Amino acid sequence: MIPEFTFWLPVAVIGTSLLAALIIFALPEAQQRTRSVLNIGAAVIKLLIVAYMLQLIMVGDIAETRFEIVPGIDFLLRADALSMLFAGLSSVLWLFTTLYAIGYLEGSPHRSRFFGFFSLCVASTMGIALAGNLFTFLIFFEMLTLSTYPLVVHRGTEASLKAGRTYLRYTLSGGAVLLTAVALFYGLFGAEAAEFTEAGGLLAFEQRSEYSVWLMVLFFMFIVGLGVKAALVPLHGWLPVAMVAPAPVSALLHAVAVVKAGAFGIVRVVYNVYGIEFAWQLGVLLPLAIIAAITILWGSLQALRQMELKKRLAYSTVSQVSYIVLGVCLFGPIGTIGGLVHLLHQGIMKVTLFFCAGNYAETLGIHRIDELDGSGKRMPLTSIAFTIGAFGMIGVPPTAGFISKWYLASGAFAAEMNWAVLVLIISSMLNAAYFLPILYRLWFKPQNQPWPDEQIAAARFETHSLLLWPVVATAVFSIAAGLFAAHAFSPLTWATLISVREYLP
Repeated sequence: MIPEFTFWLPVAVIGTSLLAALIIFALPEAQQRTRSVLNIGAAVIKLLIVAYMLQLIMVGDIAETRFEIVPGIDFLLRADALSMLFAGLSSVLWLFTTLYAIGYLEGSPHRSRFFGFFSLCVASTMGIALAGNLFTFLIFFEMLTLSTYPLVVHRGTEASLKAGRTYLRYTLSGGAVLLTAVALFYGLFGAEAAEFTEAGGLLAFEQRSEYSVWLMVLFFMFIVGLGVKAALVPLHGWLPVAMVAPAPVSALLHAVAVVKAGAFGIVRVVYNVYGIEFAWQLGVLLPLAIIAAITILWGSLQALRQMELKKRLAYSTVSQVSYIVLGVCLFGPIGTIGGLVHLLHQGIMKVTLFFCAGNYAETLGIHRIDELDGSGKRMPLTSIAFTIGAFGMIGVPPTAGFISKWYLASGAFAAEMNWAVLVLIISSMLNAAYFLPILYRLWFKPQNQPWPDEQIAAARFETHSLLLWPVVATAVFSIAAGLFAAHAFSPLTWATLISVREYLP
């Protein structure tokens, strides 16, 4: 029998961040220590609750919160294997992003506002992870848009305000499409079909041909609504523009919250609303796979053209996140494993890269790739971490990225979609083309300009410890996820568990 207190576990995961946000908003700007304790404490408590919920899932129990909002529509939070994949990623990376943000924003203005919305953002992300139906997912998906906007415009410069307007135009438009799709879905198929289940909620409608056109139209409305945050081409335009935000926000957008929320939503729609077999029969997976392949190649080609480090990383994200979508479309368990494990692996690797970019900017005043010459000697640990992250994105063994690409390629062969293997090969070559020149500049080119003396003098060992050690930790995770991929608690093992459940319910 499931203990009654598990009803409150999903609420507690979200509530820790909501409560922290309310308190932080009320704190005076000078209360830095109190604010830091609240941020770190909430992140640690959340991580412990998520770890306990993972144990429940492993023994076959559930944690579910459900209550009726209006007749026929429930607010539903539920911990299942897929939700815990995303919640686990977010809770771990959020702790390191919090530590990094505390160090990065030390001495800057408006920290209470920043960390208040920062906590609202993590609450929104956890709500997306734990949402048990389309209605609940929509609430937190839009809450994420509103809570990340103040982070994008945090600096208050003309460039950041312009980026914020672009961000809102894209995300609110996508949200409007998603809202319309959810409303039509509930009207046509009812609340029961809108619940996330392993076989998909549309089982009762699969054999009814009169719904086929509506189901295809709604599917692509879902993809458009979710694809904005997932940065699918041509809906990606907000992402490179938003790189004017501080480095912790960039890490947040790319590795932990926004783009992952879009990709996770697409996974939910394919597997837990439509059901993978029905989606394949309906003929919607191949067009989605083609969109993902175009995004993978186009994002990599655009990354080659960028000389600003964060913009190159941004276009890399456009490309890399679509690996997840491509894996979903490779009808078969191996491709699913590759896509799901890349949800975790890309987050770990990309947060490392953005942390490193922030370190170069804060310590040496470096923002452009052609300014990085010789920086590996000045900042060896940061540069080693960047190298690991870059090798992971290329797919060099034994990094986490190699595991992802191996399973994606194997899944493409198993699904007899050999063209997808070619896409992965070309993409990896392009990854090498835009990352290896950076590594060459870091390690093999001499310093070509003096670094700011005051910034070097202010740095302790290499840089501020709160900027350095989160980078080192996530870089170690990027290697460990590859070296220990067969371990019982590895991302690969958890993704395999989910894949087996989806194909053999």
